[in-house]
Amino acid sequence: MTRALRIISSIGRRTLMKSLRRPVVLSFSLVQPMIWMLFFGFLFQRYRIERLGGDIRYLDFLLPGICAMTVLFGASQSGIEMIRDMQTHFLGRLLNTPADRRLILIGKLGADVSRLLAQATVVFLLGLALGAKISPSLPGVLVSLIALGLFGFAFASLSCTIALLTRAPESMAVFVHVVNMPLLFTSTAFVPSRQMPAFLASASELNPLTLAVGALRGALLFGETPSIARSVLPLALLALILFAIAAGAQRRAARD
Repeated sequence: MTRALRIISSIGRRTLMKSLRRPVVLSFSLVQPMIWMLFFGFLFQRYRIERLGGDIRYLDFLLPGICAMTVLFGASQSGIEMIRDMQTHFLGRLLNTPADRRLILIGKLGADVSRLLAQATVVFLLGLALGAKISPSLPGVLVSLIALGLFGFAFASLSCTIALLTRAPESMAVFVHVVNMPLLFTSTAFVPSRQMPAFLASASELNPLTLAVGALRGALLFGETPSIARSVLPLALLALILFAIAAGAQRRAARD
């Protein structure tokens, strides 16, 4: 194992262990999506999504959106642990070691994304237990998981940037409400774009959550393999940009 992989794996292992030691946060991350799924799934159970191949039930349509929402909400809280590390001065000591700071950030974000995908999988299995029906495509599922992971990586990077710049837990609460809710309700997580008002439908096309949800929904419900050019590449570019911004914020924090 090379030195770079050792750094990434050590930081990733520490991040996962810290998460496992806080079962309240993990439980909340699972309970909240289940509440949304139960309320929306059964409240609109008579609502059918029109499609050329035949209507689909709303619960089936909703399940991929709730899985993506789980990743969104979890990624937006990625910076909270970083604030705690700053408050205990652990992050400052870590950033002043010879280790490449970008590798430290990759280790943390990689662990967060792995945890979020695992949580989304649990939510997906619970959705199946509630009666959701799927017709998955294995290649499509693999591509959609890559898209969902890139989405989670991008917004975890954004969360860490906010944490590094503000260094205040209160800022994370503001970030969750100001960013998450508009992002969620202007996406296709809950309704298809063709059934939105025109201005919301236009906004949803630019929403990265729509890309992740669309890829996952197509793979799970219709057996489709998402287009890499239309889903994976835009999310990869977004992840790269937001990671670069987070790395820059981390570099400035090391100098302070």
